[in-house]
Amino acid sequence: MFPKKPPLGFNTWNTFGENISDAMIRETADAIVEKGLRDAGYEYLVIDDCWSEKQRDPVTDKIVPDKVKFPQGMRAVADYVHSKGLKFGMYSCAGVRTCADYPGSYDHEFLDAKTFAEYGADFLKYDFCYKPAHANGPLLYRRISMALENCGRDILLSACNWGCDNVHDWIRTTGAGMYRSTGDISDSFVSFRDIFLSQIDNYCHSAPGCFNDIDMLTVGMRNRGNVAATGCSDLEYRTEFALWCMAGAPLMLGCDVRTMDDTTLQLVKNPYLLRINQDEACRTMFVAQQEHENLHNVYARLLTDHEIALMFTNLTDSPRRQWLPFDALGLPVAVKKGLHLTNAFTGEDCGIAKEYMHVPLQAHDCAVFIAKVVDV
Repeated sequence: MFPKKPPLGFNTWNTFGENISDAMIRETADAIVEKGLRDAGYEYLVIDDCWSEKQRDPVTDKIVPDKVKFPQGMRAVADYVHSKGLKFGMYSCAGVRTCADYPGSYDHEFLDAKTFAEYGADFLKYDFCYKPAHANGPLLYRRISMALENCGRDILLSACNWGCDNVHDWIRTTGAGMYRSTGDISDSFVSFRDIFLSQIDNYCHSAPGCFNDIDMLTVGMRNRGNVAATGCSDLEYRTEFALWCMAGAPLMLGCDVRTMDDTTLQLVKNPYLLRINQDEACRTMFVAQQEHENLHNVYARLLTDHEIALMFTNLTDSPRRQWLPFDALGLPVAVKKGLHLTNAFTGEDCGIAKEYMHVPLQAHDCAVFIAKVVDV
């Protein structure tokens, strides 16, 4: 499957881990629709690891759903998700076992792809645990991609090899629609900060057809769930979401959307930030101003309609002022051009800035603007 924009959706792992069930998936599907997330673009509901029995069926050799967690089978769950206008995602692994020690798809790729198609899957997250030492990682992802291409259903492959083997150099050859480039996220400022910064040199590899996935969001988790850590403040979650949007990364919600508070809901539905993330040109952001070992950078991203997204960051532990000379964007003083600014968090018209900007920021804070070049 060839995604034209970064995929948006929800994944069970960050909050629920192994504690998944038919009822929880149905309730989540209901919540995605009722809270307006589907209409905002969040279309994938993905079940991560721990959904199957511990062993394959002894007769068919198929992976089968856990009979306690999913007593009506996986097709019934997928049908319910589809009835809500959503797409259904599943999980497997390139190794002999999954990361949580359930059956993996190694040497069963074509059988498993057919099985996922029979279930009605539209998305497959494909992990990298318990891979035999002699097995070639790129070949394993090409193998599952070939299986999906021939399973009779259009299924987006989400390759999850955590950035191993210089994945950005070869992943597009596999047919994957997105690829994990980092280790696992946890619910802390340090975790999402370090993950984002680790890919500054690699976001340029992300483009329509295959997007750099820097892991599921922890926005709104508040130190609850499977990847709980220190938790984050609303300000920090705002920074996390804005960084993912600016990077053009897939946005897979990881909090419990059934109990999502209004602050989190309004953030992840923010039309300006989603517009940046989902811009049809999918151009890569660049560092317009670099300071303090990337902890105090300004990022810019050219958008359609002749607009520019600007993000001022302060990932340090102290308040700072960040500045940006417009010459860094290609607007020298002599051209007599300025920027008409809209605050992406509030929608406020901030007027016209000439030659440069100074933006004060709290610790762990950011500011995001959508700008248009104007005569001054």
